[in-house]
Formats: sequence, C-alpha cells, structure tokens
Amino acid sequence: MTIFKLALQSLKNRKATALLTVLTVAISVMLLLGVERVRTQAKDSFANTISGTDLIVGARSGQVNLLLYSVFRIGNATNNIDWKSVEDIRANPAVKWSIPISLGDSHRGFRVVGTTGDYFKHYRFGQKQALTFREGKPFEGLFDTVIGAEVAQKLGYSLGDSIVIAHGLADKKFSRHDNLPFTVTGILAPTGTPVDRSVHVSLPAIEAIHIGWESGAQLGAVISAEDIDIETLQSDQITALFVGLKSRIQTFALQRSINEYTKEPLTAIMPGIALHELWSLMSVAEQALLVVSGFVVIAGLMGMLSSLLTSLNERRREMAILRAMGARPSHIFVLLFSEALLLTALGIVLGVVTLYGVLAVASPFVLSHYGLQLSASWLSLHEWMLMGIVLSAGFLVGVFPALRAYKQSLSDGMTIRI
Repeated sequence: MTIFKLALQSLKNRKATALLTVLTVAISVMLLLGVERVRTQAKDSFANTISGTDLIVGARSGQVNLLLYSVFRIGNATNNIDWKSVEDIRANPAVKWSIPISLGDSHRGFRVVGTTGDYFKHYRFGQKQALTFREGKPFEGLFDTVIGAEVAQKLGYSLGDSIVIAHGLADKKFSRHDNLPFTVTGILAPTGTPVDRSVHVSLPAIEAIHIGWESGAQLGAVISAEDIDIETLQSDQITALFVGLKSRIQTFALQRSINEYTKEPLTAIMPGIALHELWSLMSVAEQALLVVSGFVVIAGLMGMLSSLLTSLNERRREMAILRAMGARPSHIFVLLFSEALLLTALGIVLGVVTLYGVLAVASPFVLSHYGLQLSASWLSLHEWMLMGIVLSAGFLVGVFPALRAYKQSLSDGMTIRI
C-alpha cells in the first residue's frame, strides 16, 4: 500500500505528463469500445428490424437484395409479383397470414409503402413486438395514411395534415400526385426500424394515384378523388409478400414450393438466414474496424511506454535516494510497475466514462439520421474482456521501465552517472 501511495504521489508531481498519458489511453479505449458497441448494436438493430415473419417472397433475385429492398427499403426490386401468384401462396394450407408490400413511390425523401390492414396486425420487430400507434388509428378511407415516428418528427406532421406522394424516389414537382392528397390518420410509435421512416397507404390508394401514370408519367386526364370508383381498384402486382406460417416445420417445404413456382420466377427467403449472409459479407469491414482500433490502443500504450522511459533518466537520483532510505531493488521495480498499471487503469476508467458521455449525446442524432439505436447499456462480457486485455497490455508495458529502473538502482547507488 505504501508503494502504491508513493506511485500516486509520483504521478501527481508529474501531473502534466501523467494526464496526457491517461488521455491517450482513454481515447484509444473509448475508440476500441465504441467500435465494438457500434458493431454489435448495429447487428442487433438489423436483426430486430423484423421478427415473427417466416418467409419473404419477391421476384427472382439474391436473398440479400430481396431482404434489403423489402425490409430495409434499400435499393429497388428486380421485378414485381403478379397478384395471381400472391393468391396462390395465400391459398397454401401452411400459410397463416400474409402482408403484401408495394414500393416505388416516396414523400420528401421517405419511402411510401402500399399495404393492407394486416400490416399493423401481424408485422413484428425486436422480440416479436407489435406495431403500436402513438396517435390516431390505421387507414380506413382510400386516401388515409399512417406515417412513421421519424417522418412525423422530421416533417412536423400531426393528425389531419395533408401530404402529397410523388411518383418514384425523386420527389420533384412534375412527379407529384398533387391531385390526390392524403390525410394523416395515424402516427406509429418509434420502433428504431425502417418503419419509422415509412409512409403507409393502402394498396387501392396506390392503384388510384397511378391512374393515367401507366407509362411512368401523367399522360391521361387529371382525375379527382370524386372520379374514382373504389370497387374497381385492384392491385395487379406488388413488390414483396411477408408470410407467416401455422408451423415453422413447414417453412422449408413452402420455400421450396415457391422457389419452384412455374407461373413466374419467385424467390422465398428466411429473414434470419438472409441477415446472417448479409453480416458475413460485412465481416471483413467489421474485422478491419477492430484491427484499426486495436492498433490505436497499441499506439496509446506505446506512448505511455515512451513517456515512462523518457522520464526514467530524470528520476535516477530519485531512485538512488529511495535506495539510500532503505528501498530494495524490488521496491523500485514495483514502484515503476505500479505507475504504469495506475496510468492504464485511469485511462480505461476515463475512456469508459467518455464513451457513455458520447453515447448520451450522439445516440439521438445517430437514431434520427441512420436509424441505428445505440443504447448506453452496461458493459457486456466481451467489452469487459477487451478492457482486461488492455489492462494486461498495460501490465506488460510497465514491465520494461520497471525492469530498467531495477537494474539501474543496483548499479547507481548514490553516484549518478550523467
């Protein structure tokens, strides 16, 4: 304990150098834990985007591409699904429920999702959590819309507001369906998923706003809501179909049946397997981030080693005086070793505290701009292991200056060779 107090007092006397060393270690630890937390929570966020859905059906394509455009609203479908195929899939005895999804339009940078009321009944995220309404209710009228929490927040919408959907992803004046505005009847509670960044309308509404747009532009006469016969509105095609089964045992059989469907080329994927493939594609980037942050930690510890070695020559008289007062060479070794260990421990603590401070400040920004939920949860076992590795590395780094001081204290005595 006396040596530990002596090490602490020695660091106080060199507080400027010690503080810089602690800051260097703290920044490297914060970066290491920050990269690890972003990596794990990004994976959890992706995995929690959809749950309880056994199969996702789309036009023939790769399973990662189908997952990205149907669930994450990234990219576009290679083709659409004919409604007759949807009816055939729904007629399968193994199917318990299905949610049709129609994509392709947008509203001020947010994707528009055409669907049915089953979307709000059966769609699940996280640990099979159902969608809930912060305000309002599901769409009932033809030109009702339900918007995600982020859409409402960023665009300042409330119940009863009117919005105009644009044809395609580029929301330009010439592409807007401004003759058929929608009314906000519901605002969903935040989910931390792409649902927050989506505008939901009914499938008949998608058909209604595209009357006269069959060639991709408005060529026919401009129609009004009064001119539309709701009974005649029937979707011919959709983008994707989410399917829930009565028993998961039937998943592989139905998947094979859909993939071998003869009337049109279809692909059925299991979301969990597709997510695993997506993360395996990104594993190289994950490892690269960890390697870079690891080298930053090594650089921080090397900076501490350099600082201790540089100050060692200036402290040889101090070591000699300690020897004259009865300190053994082993005491000198433990003193230098304790200083290195103390600097490392303080750097780790400061790095963790700084990480939580950054998470508290940056989490709302990251969630609103990138849809990634970064929680300030307690350190995981893996993060404790990383800190243990850093502390062990600090232990090893402290051995070199301590061993040198030990050897010098044996030879110097009271006579210091300059």
